[in-house]
Amino acid sequence: MQRNDISMNRLKEKYIKEVVPAMKKEFGYRLDAQAPKIRKIVLNSGVGRVSGDQKAVESVERGLTLIAGQKAVKTLARTSIATFKLRQGTPIGVKVTLRGEKMYSFLDRLVSIAFPRTRDFHGIGTNGIDQAGNLTIGIKEDIVFPEASHEKAGNIFGFEITIVTNSWDKKAAEYMFRMMGVPLKK
Repeated sequence: MQRNDISMNRLKEKYIKEVVPAMKKEFGYRLDAQAPKIRKIVLNSGVGRVSGDQKAVESVERGLTLIAGQKAVKTLARTSIATFKLRQGTPIGVKVTLRGEKMYSFLDRLVSIAFPRTRDFHGIGTNGIDQAGNLTIGIKEDIVFPEASHEKAGNIFGFEITIVTNSWDKKAAEYMFRMMGVPLKK
């Protein structure tokens, strides 16, 4: 069995079969490659005040690993800053970068499971899209993801999700996100 025979993620399939033709029609692209594409999704959580507490940092790392489905890595301080009582090499955050099938799988879970479970959710503001077409979303509590079981992971934490595109056009990226099912406000 070849890799092409394996069923692909439904969002990736939707992108190929619906989004690209619609973008070609809307923006006058002649080639499929001209349409914006999602390159990667980065999940990032700063540990802030608990950076000295190794167990709390590991708890955030385990939680982000469960949510992303991929091993999270600690980010370390590059320089010492006495004002913030920060020493070089101290863990200051945790991040995960998703690409390929895991990226589409995470985006599908974000749109279809996490956003509907978020209390008082009325859509994402379009001001979260920068001029380069990248969308940044803040998640206040990790418990909107069903994978985040706090018996296993530990503390509740917030993190941000950055969806990086290859677009340099904010309007085209916004159109692509809407077509992919990302709930953007009007």
